[in-house]
Amino acid sequence: MRRLLLVRHAATAATRAAAFPADEPLDERGAASATTLRDRLPFLDAESRSGAQRCELACSPALRCVQTAAAAALTAPCLEPLLVECDFGSWAGRSLADVPEADAGAWMTDPAAAPHGGESLRAFASRVARWLDAQARLDGRSVAITHGGVVKAVVVHALGAPLEAFWRIDVAPLSITELHAHDGRWTVVRTNSMADARRHAAPRSAGREDPRGTPLSAGAGGR
Repeated sequence: MRRLLLVRHAATAATRAAAFPADEPLDERGAASATTLRDRLPFLDAESRSGAQRCELACSPALRCVQTAAAAALTAPCLEPLLVECDFGSWAGRSLADVPEADAGAWMTDPAAAPHGGESLRAFASRVARWLDAQARLDGRSVAITHGGVVKAVVVHALGAPLEAFWRIDVAPLSITELHAHDGRWTVVRTNSMADARRHAAPRSAGREDPRGTPLSAGAGGR
């Protein structure tokens, strides 16, 4: 059986500003929050103490994912290009409000559209599906540090849901989504789990934020 735990990276300035991400670093609060992630994966230390087979660790090569893994003391991750977020082309670093309304509408209603010049939702979902199908043929446990859009695409593919369901899935920073594969078929065990996250949370500064993040909150990432 394959046990797969997907973790969305900690927050960045783009996450908090609801902007399409570029390859930005974690912000100060995001980096502090990421230090608590290992406490929510207690099996890692248990396996280390017992000498049991160690959990595999995969990570998107994006800076915010690598920094999340490092802050959580998840050492020597395997960098996996198939785990990178959707390529938003010319929209990277911009807010959804800065994108022409017609282009944003086309992108969110037509899975084949790529008005930003990057990946269409269909192309992005197909890339993620290739990675997930390969994972289903493996055994053991794996943790993957990745992006909100990737987690959403994984859930859609695992359930065999229509691609339109992508827009109806929430993925918060540092949330955990867990899937198990039996004989090549996936079962979704939990999604967007923040269990114990509040107990381990770093102190918050004044002000409010949307913990789900990005325009991808309206598009291919956070919400």
